[in-house]
Amino acid sequence: MRIHDEQAYQVLTEAEVVERLVDPRGKEILELGCGAAGMTRLLAERFAPAHLLATEVDRTQHEKNLRIADLANVSFRFGGAEAIADPDQRYDLVFLFKSFHHVPIPLMERALAEIRRVLRPGGLAYFSEPVYWGAFNDILRLVHDEKTVREAAFSRIEATVGRGEWELQAQVFFQVPGHYPTWEAFADRFLHVTHTPLNLDEERYARVRRAFMAHMTPTGAHLLKPHRVDLLRKPLAT
Repeated sequence: MRIHDEQAYQVLTEAEVVERLVDPRGKEILELGCGAAGMTRLLAERFAPAHLLATEVDRTQHEKNLRIADLANVSFRFGGAEAIADPDQRYDLVFLFKSFHHVPIPLMERALAEIRRVLRPGGLAYFSEPVYWGAFNDILRLVHDEKTVREAAFSRIEATVGRGEWELQAQVFFQVPGHYPTWEAFADRFLHVTHTPLNLDEERYARVRRAFMAHMTPTGAHLLKPHRVDLLRKPLAT
């Protein structure tokens, strides 16, 4: 397993990677750390799962998600990956879109055990994580440097595969095109968040703005966001 491979990246959307790797259609799905439910909506509308349960630990965002009323095959629940309130072997697929590194490091092993517990034998766990590399990361690390937690997340995944608790099905390295027409659009997306206290003072705020504006063109800032997907399979014999 590799945490980063500069030569392996393809320009893809997350939806295209999901389409290549798994088939959510008609499946029982758990999404952990759904955030503002953007991928929740995409999964529900594009892939028509039997049911999708999306969890979130940010209370403010979870309350907003509960007001989503147009996704009949989706339900929302407050809670984290380290304590999943479901019976054993409940799901066919578990998705974590850029959320596993947000699990507190001391709880990552427990979260992996919980994900494995609620998956049926042969079920798949899809871990999509941002990669600590590239121009986009150089901007975001000025906001909140995630080097330590991203490395910890990968090392825990790698270790659990090494112990035979999971089977590695695929690793995909991809870059998602990001377009931000203005500084305000970027700041609203990445600085005005409720899930992480950023505590940006005026000096740091100005540094982030300068780093972003260095990429501004007449049509906005166009940045590639590097990601890695580790697709794990729960062994049939457990």
